[in-house]
Amino acid sequence: MARKLQIAVVGDNNPSPEVTQLAEEIGQALAQREAIVVCGGLGGVMAGVARGAAAQGGTTIGILPSYDATTGNSSLSIVIPSGLGHARNMLVVASGDAVIALPGSYGTLSEVALALKLGKPVIGVNAWGDVKGVQAAKTADEAVTLALAAAHRING
Repeated sequence: MARKLQIAVVGDNNPSPEVTQLAEEIGQALAQREAIVVCGGLGGVMAGVARGAAAQGGTTIGILPSYDATTGNSSLSIVIPSGLGHARNMLVVASGDAVIALPGSYGTLSEVALALKLGKPVIGVNAWGDVKGVQAAKTADEAVTLALAAAHRING
């Protein structure tokens, strides 16, 4: 059986309602296309993308900053308590065959930079398009299409 693609989704822990809706749409689209969602496992964009994927029967993985599995959002299929704090950002992006980045702050910027350093394709949705190496997208569907195409190119 072929391995399913894993797409990491990163963004703000306290996003606007519009960004939360975008995260849910991305999660739904990824699940519909049978990709596994990897995220930081907490609230905001992470909860939105997991909620969207779970609503479509998708698999969601949350890599938590603490050792406490109960801190993960309720839409996660698999919870990985890392105990690494912000350093878990490396695990999140390393686990994705591609990364979709939504608007965020320094934590999200660190994930974008780490993903680029690892040579991962990064798709920025209404954010990060001015960062060299980030491919810009305007909609959830466009972001998912670009991320899956890039992941397929890398994984053959």
